Amino acid sequence: MNNTIIEIKDLVVRYETDDGCVYAVNGVNLRLSKKKTMGLVGETGAGKTTTALSVMNLVPSPPGVIKSGQVLLDGIDMLKLSVSELEHARGTEVAMIFQDPMTALNPVMTVGEQIAESVMLHSNKSKAECLARAKEMLRQVGIPDSRASDYPHQFSGGMKQRVVIAIALACNPKLLIADEPTTALDVTIQAQVLDLMKQLRKEFNTSMLLITHDLGVVAEVCDDVAVMYAGHIVERGSADEVFNSTLHPYTEGLFNSLPNLRARGMELVPIDGMMPDPMILPKGCVFAPRCPYRMEDCTKEMPALCLHKGTHYVACSAYNDKDFKLRRNVDV
Repeated sequence: MNNTIIEIKDLVVRYETDDGCVYAVNGVNLRLSKKKTMGLVGETGAGKTTTALSVMNLVPSPPGVIKSGQVLLDGIDMLKLSVSELEHARGTEVAMIFQDPMTALNPVMTVGEQIAESVMLHSNKSKAECLARAKEMLRQVGIPDSRASDYPHQFSGGMKQRVVIAIALACNPKLLIADEPTTALDVTIQAQVLDLMKQLRKEFNTSMLLITHDLGVVAEVCDDVAVMYAGHIVERGSADEVFNSTLHPYTEGLFNSLPNLRARGMELVPIDGMMPDPMILPKGCVFAPRCPYRMEDCTKEMPALCLHKGTHYVACSAYNDKDFKLRRNVDV
């Protein structure tokens, strides 16, 4: 535990709406070591962002309800903190980089004021000292400090994302949560932002939880990987274990649906069907209706996440059969 920065235990989150109950997160267990980066991977609607919001106790209520579980940040349960304690923790202990920098920034405040505001809320520094810190953070993310007096609309998409990163890191948090931080950017700017995040994470000794659906980004940035499907973690382990010794049929399907430059002309293999309606999850394994390897036991109960080897876990009842072996069609 001494080397663990964040541990999520049996987290259950529901969205209780007039149309019914959305089973967003269903008993998630995760652990991230200090100074490491974990990629949380899955399709849209898998529950990735809800899990991340739970870490900061920011699940919108109503309709969101954290039914049960623990979120231990450096040993402290974020779900049991008071409002004032949470306000202090958000920024100094954990910070978040949101997906769309334009909606994350205030259009009527200069970027320097917005970075300085974050510092001012979590320190006893004067306004001048906070503005000096803001200019220092702009330089850290590769923006001239002379632009501290500019407004968000005067920046490109990539530059705005750099400003958001500067705000998140201004108080040197222990954990950085990045919710698909490069989705709104083009490929070349995406690479620059990812390189910047890797560099700053090392400089600030910050751990990072990276939410994404892009396996290429995970391969580039992450030490560990957790694959999420319909509110469940179906596979997790080191990046090497998950990429080179894929276990779960869903993870295999994700890799098979990626184009491979070393196998030009090979047809992509899509995953049959669609993710289930989170209001009406299937009985048994949530992936069973789409699984090419499903057996009778798969429709009876959701398999628990069990250790396979090393730090590699999988939630698949087929691994009770010694003869069962997944077949990967691509090298990643």
